[in-house]
Amino acid sequence: MTGLLTDMFRIPAQTVQPDVPLYQLRIDSLALEEVRLALEDELNVDLEDVPLTSRDTVGRLVAAVSEKAAVR
Repeated sequence: MTGLLTDMFRIPAQTVQPDVPLYQLRIDSLALEEVRLALEDELNVDLEDVPLTSRDTVGRLVAAVSEKAAVR
């Protein structure tokens, strides 16, 4: 997940920490949708029903994706 964020948004890896809100990484709602689509393609999961906003943390994003991946 860190690699995806660092590659897509050219964010230094050390700034992608679990407690950091996505907006602090300059991931707004449009960018978050891009992340969602990239994760769905890469991990073959459906994140459509996962409510995420740019105020959520990196940790919340990871937990939501992990939960969905475990269900499939």
